[in-house]
Amino acid sequence: MRLKPPMTMMDFFRKSEGTWFSQRTVHHFDTTKEQSGDSNIIIEVLENNDSRIQKVCQEQNIDPNLAVGGATFLWQDNLDDPNPNSDWAAILVDIPDGDNKNQGRFLRNKGYVEGIPVVCQYNFSHDGVLTIATEYEKNQGTERCWFVTDDFRVRVSTVKMMNGVNLMSYSSERRCISNEALEKIATKYK
Repeated sequence: MRLKPPMTMMDFFRKSEGTWFSQRTVHHFDTTKEQSGDSNIIIEVLENNDSRIQKVCQEQNIDPNLAVGGATFLWQDNLDDPNPNSDWAAILVDIPDGDNKNQGRFLRNKGYVEGIPVVCQYNFSHDGVLTIATEYEKNQGTERCWFVTDDFRVRVSTVKMMNGVNLMSYSSERRCISNEALEKIATKYK
């Protein structure tokens, strides 16, 4: 079966819902420092009437009626940790363009590069590649993400400081199978 890529942000959030194992490499261009590591990303879809969406809109002086939904993203070093660090969490609120649902903006209660509320611009290309552009106070970020299969996706990003590109990252992400799904499979073969 051919992959049907998401073409709207809410479709992207829905296709991303669940837990992902992420392997990431970061190249810093202003030093010889490179980093790599593993983490988990836990994504939950939020409907437009969720109080968290309303709160983010109010904090950024955006009419909550423009929001069509959103998602929470939580980064976690290890799934064995029962209490993920809320410092590594973000709420994203989708506000698509009225005429073209393949593009728009989303609000973040906390930016990835700078930990401040931020508005990102996004668009989907004809083949389903999501491009996100974010203007921070002192940085610019560009991220691209696409699904290779329903359970594997790739993200690449750059962060540009005032003096040029500061870092580039590459992440490959695999969907983690839930305990419920594992139990279903085990029951099927008993």
